[in-house]
Amino acid sequence: MVPAQLKGPVLSLFRIVVGLLFLLHGAASIFGILGGNPVTGKAVPVGTWPGWWAALIQLVCGALVLVGLFTRPAALLASGSMAYAYFVVHQPHGLLPISNGGEAAAMFCWSFLLVAVLGPGTWALDALLSRRRSAAPADTPSAPRASVPA
Repeated sequence: MVPAQLKGPVLSLFRIVVGLLFLLHGAASIFGILGGNPVTGKAVPVGTWPGWWAALIQLVCGALVLVGLFTRPAALLASGSMAYAYFVVHQPHGLLPISNGGEAAAMFCWSFLLVAVLGPGTWALDALLSRRRSAAPADTPSAPRASVPA
């Protein structure tokens, strides 16, 4: 059994690693860095469907998940985009991920779904903002002002 005080940090580390890997995958495809797009080795031409848009989702959602900002919606969008990639791009080439090259898409899909369901963990901007909102002093009404007779 995992001690309760480790669950938040371990979930945060998982989220950070998955977000970073996704961001790097998007950056490689959009900017042609780090070996470029896995298929061509170059940057994906701007605006091409679905490659460039998928890479943009990877870049933006990866960055948001990495820092833990708007984590649940970003992770849900990332999960859905990887489900789309698996079923549209990979699955027609074979049923199982090992035979159709869709291992990364399947792993990202389920990893982001886990983050969307469990949340960002304790080390996230979402958690920091939530703590600040709950710690902010409530607006106290000011003392009634004395009215001056006219």
